[in-house]
Amino acid sequence: MYRVWVTGGAGFIGSHLVRYLVRTRAEWEVHTIDALTYAGNLQNLSDILDHPRHIFHKLDIADAAQIESLWEKYPPAIIFHLAAESHVDRSILSPLDFVHTNILGTVVLLEVARKYWHGRSDVLFYQVSTDEVYGSLPEGAFFTEGSPYDPRSPYSASKAAADHLVRAYGHTYGLPYIISNCGNNYGPHQFPEKLIPLTITHLIERKPIPVYGTGQNVRDWIHVEDHVRAIVLLAEQGKRGHTYLIGAEQPRPNIEIVRLLCTLYDEIMGTTDSHQLITFVKDRPGHDFRYAIQPSPHLRELGWEPTISLSEGLRQTVIWYLSNLDWLNAVRTGEYQRYYAQQYGERLR
Repeated sequence: MYRVWVTGGAGFIGSHLVRYLVRTRAEWEVHTIDALTYAGNLQNLSDILDHPRHIFHKLDIADAAQIESLWEKYPPAIIFHLAAESHVDRSILSPLDFVHTNILGTVVLLEVARKYWHGRSDVLFYQVSTDEVYGSLPEGAFFTEGSPYDPRSPYSASKAAADHLVRAYGHTYGLPYIISNCGNNYGPHQFPEKLIPLTITHLIERKPIPVYGTGQNVRDWIHVEDHVRAIVLLAEQGKRGHTYLIGAEQPRPNIEIVRLLCTLYDEIMGTTDSHQLITFVKDRPGHDFRYAIQPSPHLRELGWEPTISLSEGLRQTVIWYLSNLDWLNAVRTGEYQRYYAQQYGERLR
């Protein structure tokens, strides 16, 4: 049995990756590692939680003793490293949490991998990263594989540090690795602090939809299922020691995404007034203006193409949240309510 770890596997992207691996790789034993903080949710894995080729482990990746103990019992051939604090707004409020998980947690995994994988070439540390490490783009420009790092938020700085550490372990110790940087993911099971599920939640509850500044900040969107297919393809066929950019070439201003969600919601629910809920609020500090990705050419050479258009993906996502209100209500705990009040309370008054 081929054993792999997915750190952060109960989170949004991680849970989609875990389910994809269990569903499509019959010889793989998949181990989910997650601390189950606010965005990690076992309900995201409910359909495969008891699958005979899936094992869940609740632990903090920054706990070296626990990671080493787990390794001795279940040594992996691949680590898909997705465990991360990932929301820019939260990183502005509490940067030390991001340093703990995104930097220290990554180093702990790398150190244990270095100890047990020493000299092996048939293993892989796969670092799932973000396009935000590259900073902000002028109009018409795109991130490429050769773009320099220029992180501008505590979140992107912590992810950039983790990426550099992975490369350093590869160069210094010969650790086989791949890094992929991706744009904004969306789809089912995304925690409602992010733009798309936050907008859908407010549409459902008929509450003001907060949009930072003028809403002209541009993000590059990809459906999470397209992203995880690319991750697995690169893990199996990608060049070790290489960095890949994954994108669906769908950059859009935030306000365009919000307006499209309003239109889709009105079409689905038979309402007509959703656009009136859009509320422009004070921008967040240091808000990068534009991200856009030029996907790595090697992805298409390997046969990968995005399959879900933005309009269809958003329609599917709206329908999923409408059909899973119990899930949505369950994840919005008291901690989420406190964060929401801190982040948007004054802005919406």
